[in-house]
Amino acid sequence: MPIFHYIHQLKNCAKHHSIASTKQLHAHFNKLGLTQFIHLTNTLLNVYAKCNLLEDALQLFDEMPQRDHVSWATILTAQNQANLPNKTLSRFPSMFSLDRLLPDDFVFASLVKACGSLGAIKQGMQVHGNFLVSPFFDDDVVKSSLVDMYAKCGLPDNGRLVFDSIKSRNMASWTAMIYGYARKGRKEEALELFSMVPVKDLFAWTALISGLVQSGNAVDAFGLFVEMRRRGISIIDPLVLSSIVGASANLAMLELGKQVHGLVIRLGYESCVFISNALVDMYAKCSDILAAKDVFSRMSRRDVVSWTSMIIGAAQHGQAEEALSLYDKMVLNGVKPNEVTFVGLIYACSHVGLVNRGRELFKSMVEDHGIHPSLQHYTCLLDLLGRSGYLEEAETIINSMPFKPDEPTWAALLSACKQYGNGKMAIRFADHLLSLKPEEPSTYILLSNVYSSSGVWEHASKARHLLEALEVRKEPGYSYVYFGKESQTFYAGESSHPMKEEIFSLLNELGVEMKRRGYVPDTSWILHNTEHQEKERQLFWHSERLAVAYGLLKSVPGTIIRIVKNLRVCGDCHTVLKLISDIVKREIVVRDAKRYHHFKDGKCSCNDFW
Repeated sequence: MPIFHYIHQLKNCAKHHSIASTKQLHAHFNKLGLTQFIHLTNTLLNVYAKCNLLEDALQLFDEMPQRDHVSWATILTAQNQANLPNKTLSRFPSMFSLDRLLPDDFVFASLVKACGSLGAIKQGMQVHGNFLVSPFFDDDVVKSSLVDMYAKCGLPDNGRLVFDSIKSRNMASWTAMIYGYARKGRKEEALELFSMVPVKDLFAWTALISGLVQSGNAVDAFGLFVEMRRRGISIIDPLVLSSIVGASANLAMLELGKQVHGLVIRLGYESCVFISNALVDMYAKCSDILAAKDVFSRMSRRDVVSWTSMIIGAAQHGQAEEALSLYDKMVLNGVKPNEVTFVGLIYACSHVGLVNRGRELFKSMVEDHGIHPSLQHYTCLLDLLGRSGYLEEAETIINSMPFKPDEPTWAALLSACKQYGNGKMAIRFADHLLSLKPEEPSTYILLSNVYSSSGVWEHASKARHLLEALEVRKEPGYSYVYFGKESQTFYAGESSHPMKEEIFSLLNELGVEMKRRGYVPDTSWILHNTEHQEKERQLFWHSERLAVAYGLLKSVPGTIIRIVKNLRVCGDCHTVLKLISDIVKREIVVRDAKRYHHFKDGKCSCNDFW
């Protein structure tokens, strides 16, 4: 039978994804000795790749008596499509060492795509350099891949140089360039390029919207999404929906997220795994952990992102036992955890003092799953040890780990030293922390308090002066409260609100009851050199207190008050919110810059560690 007839049969197998027929033909070729015909073997290799049979493709590739550029382009593309870009880059060097072949345009495109997926900009630039001195230096397809790579690696100016050199630009190059600008927060340049794009299809809109979401411009992204809907752009691909769900999460606007969820259902995309994953994350970040659990429970298929999103959501909301139970179920379901999963798990352990379980998870991550601990893993482990009083063990780890501790790590340990009264160690940790020139105002307050309690007045004064310099340029503190479709933003010290008198009166009433219950304002959270009474006044006008009072005045009795704060909740406000939750018998949920606090019946889900 002629070779071309077998090739035709293989193409039919690929068309119908007929795995059994493909393997029968492969066995037949081996029996007849036809694998020496490279064109036939390349076709078989391509069928395996299209049928997602990567292991069979790799075995066939390794057994081929000779390979050409088509063979290499096919196997490298297959590895990229299987989300194994690191394997693509590690296999490539043998193209020359084994087969004495230099890359062609298809191979260059595969290599560039792998570098973009990994964010491997150094290797990507090396590939770009080799491309420029190759016979294919003017290939527009490779150039389009380079634009995409530079956009993903956060170098839009490099991408623009390549973009401007493309003779015939396809839509992929336009969308990559728009995304590159938007992702870096260069909104005006992204919009200008978007206005020039030949076809403003869904994918161009998605590039613009998703890039803006990733750069923190969620409000602008929502405006553009509304405009896209107004223009009647059909959502034939759900990626833009996952981006706009992410925007709802970033804004912590629960009502907005619910509306997007409704649109997802109407368009029939709720069964899409990555959309459901985004919804789980959104509800958790909008402080509605019950809604997150509901979405998760109704998912027919769950991947590692699904489980990890739910585990982290539970952990951040103080539900440590739930997070650990989810992990056990995840393993029983045969889903392999990733590095992010273990961050959530060890974090969960730290908030309930499960030291042995945390140690076991850290060990299992390395020994059972082959995951190399990152600084974030070490930070969570050190936080767990510090909170539980294992300060010597924590210091031993800090001195042996392969990373330099960052501000959150030192601050967590310093706070633990203060709690357990280990003054000598506290001073050592404080000196390390001060040398980093921290960016968090609360860190300077902690430093000043530690130095003051140890009589190191010079360093305490330095911390106060650094905080004053920081507050000149830092973002002002604000909180917003939302219920239903209404939201209201309050800035610290705000005195011009129309309901100022009602808010002031309610806070005074609550203050009287709090003091009757033993509350004493902790003015150590105010470092300015002012009178004690002025410090108390500044605490009184912290933005989260104004937001809570407004919420109590305006919301339906008995409903949860949800607040989002751009900075961390100070220690005194944390005490106040616990007391208020008990006095008014209302649950108050606060999402601050670091975590979630569920205040109810005088207690907080964070167990007073945040």
